[in-house]
Amino acid sequence: LLEETNEVQVETIVIVDFGSQYSRLIARRVRECNVYCTLVPHTVSWEEIQPLNPRGVILSGGPASIYEPGAPTAPPWIFDHSIPVLGICYGMQAIAHQLGGRVASGSNREYGHAVLHQNAAEHPIFRGLPSEIPVWMSHGDRIEELPAGFESLAYTENSPLAVMGRDKIIGVQFHPEVVHTPQGRDILRNFLYEICGCQGIWTPENFTKKAI
Repeated sequence: LLEETNEVQVETIVIVDFGSQYSRLIARRVRECNVYCTLVPHTVSWEEIQPLNPRGVILSGGPASIYEPGAPTAPPWIFDHSIPVLGICYGMQAIAHQLGGRVASGSNREYGHAVLHQNAAEHPIFRGLPSEIPVWMSHGDRIEELPAGFESLAYTENSPLAVMGRDKIIGVQFHPEVVHTPQGRDILRNFLYEICGCQGIWTPENFTKKAI
């Protein structure tokens, strides 16, 4: 876990992998924002993560349904240490399920392009974005009831709760990491800069130079 990092890293994002085909793409997008990140399994312990002093956590999507036997869950420590969290697709569903919301199979699988309509344009996750943006969906299950304290931040025609938030915990039903969400990088950047407080000081070149 720690083999890619050392003491010169001052801001790190941890990406918890639920088996998504896009997990490494999420990591690439984060690093394109000049923020260091590391990809870890969902079984990772706080003892392994604590030395990284993470600025934030991203929960990837995944092929499972949250109610399937053996379905992966978010490690409990992400809710115990006031760390900003972004759940993507299955990651959002895991947050909702584990914090007392309700996830159900969607009446129609939402796959492909959709239009996201904001309910809370002032939220930092949408900073600098228009009120309606195209996004890429790929899910069957969807959030039916929000956990306590969460609010709906955006919706699509088939997902009334397409973005949810409480404090610095955000869930998005779409995939901001793929090119089919044209402004997805802006959403990830907003999470990293506006919510996690990252400054974008990492590059492969300066990391290598300092490490050597």
